[in-house]
Amino acid sequence: MHRRAVLTSLFVVPLLLSATSAFAGKPAVFTGLIDGTGAGGYDVVVYQAENAAKVGNEGIVADFEGVKYRIINEANRTTFTADPAKYIPAYGGYCAYAVSKGYTASIDPEAFTVVNGKLYLNYSKGVQSKWQQDTAGNIAAADANWPKVLGN
Repeated sequence: MHRRAVLTSLFVVPLLLSATSAFAGKPAVFTGLIDGTGAGGYDVVVYQAENAAKVGNEGIVADFEGVKYRIINEANRTTFTADPAKYIPAYGGYCAYAVSKGYTASIDPEAFTVVNGKLYLNYSKGVQSKWQQDTAGNIAAADANWPKVLGN
């Protein structure tokens, strides 16, 4: 019996370890704030159209690559669905500053910056201030780290 247990462990343990590591990465899009929605349930069109953060309507949702985004009104949903890649947040909606430093973090949807037509979300207003001290440098660093940070 002992020999069988040893032999089984020689084959089963490596299989379990490889299966565990396959699922160790983070999802490509951060949906951890409100009902599994992207951008914390905020309307991603409003960020760019109004340079403001506004909670989307839970009854008006647009889907992009399997992620639901709450939208304030039908006009914004039409705008979003016409070109969703323009409106989705950079780095899967994780904190852009964290990604620039080599890790991921959640976000405060009201801590945002739009740069050259791209939405960047941050963990907090304090982190947003750090992000804005060198936005171009932080974007370059985050671009270099994305999507590798999902494996952390």
